Amino acid sequence: MYPLRRNRRLRTNESIRSLVRETIITPNDFLVPLFIVEGKGIKQEIPSMPNYYRFSLDLLEHEVRELWKMGLKSVLLFVKVPDNLKDNKGTEALNPNGLMQRAIKTVKNVCPAMLVMTDVALDPYSSFGHDGIIQNGKIINDDSVDVLTEMSLSHAQAGADFVAPSDMMDGRILSIREALEDDGFTDTGIMSYSAKYASAFYGPFRDALDSAPADIKDVPKDKKSYQMDYANRFEAIRETEMDIDEGADIVMVKPGLCYLDIVREIKNEVDVPVAVYQVSGEYAMLKAASEKGWLDHDAVMMEQITAIKRAGGDIIASYFAKDVVKLINS
Repeated sequence: MYPLRRNRRLRTNESIRSLVRETIITPNDFLVPLFIVEGKGIKQEIPSMPNYYRFSLDLLEHEVRELWKMGLKSVLLFVKVPDNLKDNKGTEALNPNGLMQRAIKTVKNVCPAMLVMTDVALDPYSSFGHDGIIQNGKIINDDSVDVLTEMSLSHAQAGADFVAPSDMMDGRILSIREALEDDGFTDTGIMSYSAKYASAFYGPFRDALDSAPADIKDVPKDKKSYQMDYANRFEAIRETEMDIDEGADIVMVKPGLCYLDIVREIKNEVDVPVAVYQVSGEYAMLKAASEKGWLDHDAVMMEQITAIKRAGGDIIASYFAKDVVKLINS
């Protein structure tokens, strides 16, 4: 007796496999992180992130044009702030002529249709490398939220389409949403890092921005008092639902691959788009393994990206975005 249904018939060749494929990757899936530095003529490779760069504003223009031609229509901006401009209150973050504000304008001037999202957190501006203001050895929540709210307004005034609070302070989404509404920025969206875990995968990113917590007496050595415990699952749902109630338009899970169960849990629970950040450590591990010849770079990259989308990621923030698009267009 032979089986009437042979599942392998739908795997016979690439033509049938592609016809019935459930998860399709396109350029529209990606949000491209970009690192910005002061200066001119700078395209500086990040040592712990091979083939990924910091750009000065003049070369940012070239990068944005290239992304748009490739069909990549959304960017997420981060800035590397000079040490002399850092303090405990993130004062430079509110400078209307600061690097972030100029970067927003640069992207919009070069490509007005490019969707610009901006990182909202104090760690690039903090002399202590933390996402909030430190007082008596602790991260002070409400004072930090006040600065994050002003920062968001500054980004909106510079032309950002979305602000992306990545700090994990309590109540910041509501504060930012109300401030945007009060100032007439009703169309400026919020992508909240709703389930951001205290992960060991962020190291290369902190190298890229020189934003690691400082090793100073009476300063917390890690971010575990505000980023989530990676052992927790239901907390992620609570955090995400609260952010939506406070006005988040998009919610994010960060990191990616180790948290795909969280992505699916949240996708099943909410009715807003879910973003996933495939973080610097995930990028660096594959680059290192492929350089050693231990893994097939492109095959593993596509498997990882597909897994993120299959798990429920509507938006994928990834340093592999250009590599993926080049591969699928080849």
